[in-house]
Amino acid sequence: MADNNKKMVEDITSMEEDFAKWYTDIVKKAELIEYTSVKGCMVIRPYGYAIWENMQKILDGMFKDSGHENVCMPMFIPESLLQKEKDHVEGFAPEVAWVTHGGSEKLEERLCVRPTSETLFCEHYANIVHSWRDLPKLYNQWVSVVRWEKTTRPFLRSREFLWQEGHTIHATAEQADEETIKMLNIYAEFCEKYLAMPVVKGRKTDSDKFAGAVATYAIEALMHDGKALQAGTSHYFGDGFAKAFGIQYTSKENKLEYPHQTSWGVSTRLIGGIIMTHGDDNGLVLPPAVAPIQAVILPIAQHKPGVLDKAYEVRDILKAAGIRVKVDDSDQSAGWKFSEYEMKGVPVRIELGPRDIENGQCVLVSRHNREKSFAQLDDIVAAVQAKLTEVHDGLYQKALANREKRTYRVKAMDEIVPLLEQKGDGLVYAMWCGEEECEDKVKEQTGVGSRCIPFEQEELSDVCVCCGKPAKHMVCWGKAY
Repeated sequence: MADNNKKMVEDITSMEEDFAKWYTDIVKKAELIEYTSVKGCMVIRPYGYAIWENMQKILDGMFKDSGHENVCMPMFIPESLLQKEKDHVEGFAPEVAWVTHGGSEKLEERLCVRPTSETLFCEHYANIVHSWRDLPKLYNQWVSVVRWEKTTRPFLRSREFLWQEGHTIHATAEQADEETIKMLNIYAEFCEKYLAMPVVKGRKTDSDKFAGAVATYAIEALMHDGKALQAGTSHYFGDGFAKAFGIQYTSKENKLEYPHQTSWGVSTRLIGGIIMTHGDDNGLVLPPAVAPIQAVILPIAQHKPGVLDKAYEVRDILKAAGIRVKVDDSDQSAGWKFSEYEMKGVPVRIELGPRDIENGQCVLVSRHNREKSFAQLDDIVAAVQAKLTEVHDGLYQKALANREKRTYRVKAMDEIVPLLEQKGDGLVYAMWCGEEECEDKVKEQTGVGSRCIPFEQEELSDVCVCCGKPAKHMVCWGKAY
């Protein structure tokens, strides 16, 4: 039996030694991205893009099953259009990239390269929504957006990134608010069921909500190093955008009303979340649902008669069952192949040699724990499917255990810093009075910011962790990416 703790990929920095360097090593060595001549803009290489395609396929199906349609808005937003919603434009102003020339001619009006598309959807809704019969509109788009970040890191924070942004418009506040929560729940289901990533669902504090929103809801995931990652957001806008853009409809009672809107989105940032939640010192560890290759077949002594033929036969059987499978029949050594697919995070490795074939079996190795088992070739589909389920469940439980181990409940602010220094970064649950001044003071004095007000509340005490006044909410605090 192999040593399950043996490091196979020597040129990846240990995560315990330098987590940031470990992360960068993985995105490069696993061939997920390549840097370009524009800071903060990356080439997403085929293997990295295949992960995104699998995520996109699953989410797109979930959106359509819940009644949404895909559209595509323009890339450019006239400055006058962006200026219509004051809070919105102020929130994005520091990150906006502007187009000032078309060819050699200066434009009469600057064009913003979309950082998000609320204003474009509002302009469109104003043209197409006139009656209660026109509502709701449940739209989504898959596009890239540009935000001129100062500090960048692949997938986590880049100047151009891929995402989906849903935009819906409804007759009533109740319908819009219901949509906001429904989409947050879809994101949570996607992260937990398909990415094996447990999340905390909650509402953002007012100081941390989306520019122009009445309320912002978020899912927060905890990374291996104890920092939080905002994995998805869903925003309720009320009728503020409708009033700013003059969107009105005639109700059933023949009255002019303002509709209510939402928006919601996740991005390629989730790939970074997968890396930091599940990866280890040998590279990626991919959840089976989004892995480009779910099982790789490594022929042992492939020069011997019948080995490659049997490998191709097994591949075709698995492929017919809907499993994403590859045979590596290259002339690289077995050791090189083991390391390569460890680094690429392939969930299941299938080893097949002459003696295995003679015995009608193969060796299965799970990526997440390196456990080996034997499977009968006559039952290979069921065996691999069971392994894929085992990998997903193992990843989820490991991530959940990490979150539980790094979740701390405190009653006084002076407990936070010593606790984090002793046990490491994590999620801190503490009571809050609701005042922004106290929220700011907690971050200033402890280094942890509010992540969300969890839907699942606990009454840890009856006073604010900061000021001692009556508490209104339990807040999840933490350091974040």
